[in-house]
Amino acid sequence: MSAVITVESGNLAIGRRPVLRGIDFSVQSGEVVAVLGGNGSGKSTLVRGLMRLIKWSSGDIRLFDTPLARFRDWHRVGYVPQQLAATSGVPATVMEVVSSGRLSRRRLLLPMSQADRTAVRDAIATVELTDRRQDAVSQLSGGQQQRVLIARALAGEPELLVLDEPNAGVDHHNQLGLAHALAHFVEAGATVVVVLHELGPLTELIDRVVLLQDGRIAYDGPPVHHTALELVSEHTHAHHRPPSHPDHVPLEAGWQL
Repeated sequence: MSAVITVESGNLAIGRRPVLRGIDFSVQSGEVVAVLGGNGSGKSTLVRGLMRLIKWSSGDIRLFDTPLARFRDWHRVGYVPQQLAATSGVPATVMEVVSSGRLSRRRLLLPMSQADRTAVRDAIATVELTDRRQDAVSQLSGGQQQRVLIARALAGEPELLVLDEPNAGVDHHNQLGLAHALAHFVEAGATVVVVLHELGPLTELIDRVVLLQDGRIAYDGPPVHHTALELVSEHTHAHHRPPSHPDHVPLEAGWQL
């Protein structure tokens, strides 16, 4: 297997305060990797760094064996942000939002091709929202909005799918829907990195768990002890307190570390 993501000696600071320190890990083609950790652990900062939304302070970071700074093949990557970005205050239908996931595969100003329309239709069907495709996203529940974001990413037919806390604030029914949608994606041989507070319905899909604590990797291995890992994550989430000399700073409103 070839490495889809490689991070060697990765360090990332925000406002001159370190958030991620000495990160070393890789994700191989076809792997499903869950990134666990409590608030302040650096989970979302890690994936935002990988998506080049935040600049790394130092380290060798690569996507598909290309240095991140020189990576241009973003059509190979699907990114599902946290739920806050689902509508962004702009009125749009499910079909319109999901169709935007094809932009990286289309030439500017050209109409959608049959392949584009098929990919959009299939992505909406995968997240089981076909009957809502003409509805405004703002009219959907939080869980359904999250599924729209996932469909938007899937419509681009990515090789790598990165999801940032897709289960946050989502009911159990929609969590099961997410697991079902990802199962189809994984069966096709794609690579998935998903940020979670707990594995939940995704447990059976996960090949590897990376547990972050205080900006460092505390565990990287199979999810054989996922219950214990979740307890550590939940404990950190519930009881984390800033140290007397904090080395984390908050991100903009709506994002969590």
